[in-house]
Formats: sequence, C-alpha cells, structure tokens
Amino acid sequence: MTGPGPAGAGPAGPTPMGASRVGAGPDATVPGGPLVSVVVPTRNAARTLGACLRSVRAQDHPAVELIVVDNDSGDGTFEIATELADLAVRGGPERSAQRNRGVELARGDWVCWVDADMVLDPNVVSAALVTAAATGAVAVSVPESSFGPGFWTACRALERSCYLDDPSLHNPRLLRRDYLRSLGGFDPAMSGPEDADLRHRLRADAAVTGYCAEAFIRHDEGRLTLRGVLAKRVYYGRSLPAFAAKNPGAVGGQGAGTARALLRHRRRLAHRPGLATGMLLLRALEAAAYGAGAWQGRAAAARGRR
Repeated sequence: MTGPGPAGAGPAGPTPMGASRVGAGPDATVPGGPLVSVVVPTRNAARTLGACLRSVRAQDHPAVELIVVDNDSGDGTFEIATELADLAVRGGPERSAQRNRGVELARGDWVCWVDADMVLDPNVVSAALVTAAATGAVAVSVPESSFGPGFWTACRALERSCYLDDPSLHNPRLLRRDYLRSLGGFDPAMSGPEDADLRHRLRADAAVTGYCAEAFIRHDEGRLTLRGVLAKRVYYGRSLPAFAAKNPGAVGGQGAGTARALLRHRRRLAHRPGLATGMLLLRALEAAAYGAGAWQGRAAAARGRR
C-alpha cells in the first residue's frame, strides 16, 4: 500500500470493528506485484516502533499492507500503530499468538513478520520476492544485524556479523500465507524459539527456502545491559523444553552451528579482542540463563500435570 490508512482496535474477526484497512480483497495481487502483508507484534515498544513502521512504509515494493498486533501496551505503542499502520488491533497473550492473529487478518499472498525493534532496508520486501521467484522458495530469510550504543550492544553486533554467511542460522521472514496457514502458523506454546521451530518444520516438510543476501534487517538493540539480556533469555528458555520435544537435537545443532560460525570468523574476532571476549562471556551467560529458564519451564509443566 502506498500510505497509512486509519486503524483501530477491535474484537476477533476478519475485520475488527472500528478498524479499517487499505487494500484489495483476500489473497490480493495488485498492480506492481503481489500484496505482501507485514505483521508486527508489539508490547511497550514506543521507543523503536515509529522507526520500524516508517521503514515498512518506505519499502520500494508498491503493494505492502502493514498490520500491528499489540499486546496491551501502556506506553503509547498502540497510538503510534494506529497512526502508521493500515490495521492495528489488540491481541495476545504472547508473540506467537500475535503473529497468528496478524496472519489471520492479512490479505496478502505473502506475509512478512518483523519485530518492533527492527528497521528494514527499503528493498527488503522486493528483494525477498525476487529471491522467492528465482529459487521457487515458499519461505525467504533475510540477514540481520544489530546497532545501538554501549559495550554489550557492540558485542552483540560483532556476534551477528559472524552469521551473515551462513543461511542455516537465519529464520524465515517472508513466507507464502497459504503455506504458513497449512503448517498451523506459529506454535502458541512457544515464546522465543517459535521462529526456529518454524524453520525446522519447513525443513521437515522439505519446503524450498531461500536466503536474500541483497537486503538487511537491522535490530535497534538500544543500550543492552547484562540484566536485561539475561532476563529475556530466562523468559525464552521456559519454552525450550517444548521446542526440544518437537525438534529433537535442534538445540544442540543450533549451538554447534553458532560455534562453527564463530570459529570460521576467528580472525575477525581476533582483531576485536575486547569485544570478542565480551561476546564470548555474554554467550556463556546466555546459555546459563536459557538453562535456568528451561528448568523453570519443565517445573511449570510438571506442576500442570499434577
């Protein structure tokens, strides 16, 4: 779409009451190419959301529908969404359910999901569509980088730079909507590993996937702190038992792939010894935090079975 339409909140349903959207009918193909629905789940993301949504609005692909699904934010996030999105609705309780809600409301042949702290290059959608057409892919991943002030953010940025040449470490961002729905969407039992879970389900289904190296998605990490990073990893770790049960060996495989990427780029790391040391420390602490979260997840599941 070429500009934001009025938006609002509403109950479940194909077009929430009080909300309006710009666009053609379901599964629309419009002049200039297929309609792509970009879904952004949010919760208290006012600091970064404006830049995120404006970057979606700035896509050079002429047919983009922008949907925000907000989980009861109290910091002005929803007001930003209603100003800039084609459709803004309330939904939850977690990111997987929010994404699924956005996919239900989407009218595009393709859906692209991004988080509220991401800023897209102007050609992300168009380049991903070109990759899909060239490869016959039903799902396309896009390389991601990090930016922001502070030491720990610089450590994260260095780490991500080591993954850019390994498509297997990137989760899909653009996917055919009908195919995603046939897979059941995102697993609502997971919050954190749901992207990786989808990647493994695509692999198990022998789906053709592509990697678009011609565009970037950039994470606005802000000023990362150890406390904030580790708290998030504990939270994500609570879903690891469910993820591991569905995807045997995936946790170890992901760790091994990460280790190989860091080893492959050891010269780059050697040129930044301070940041490299901080990055390795951060990874070790994150692993411990994931473990603590997984323990909490297993304990909660055991209590639920009693």
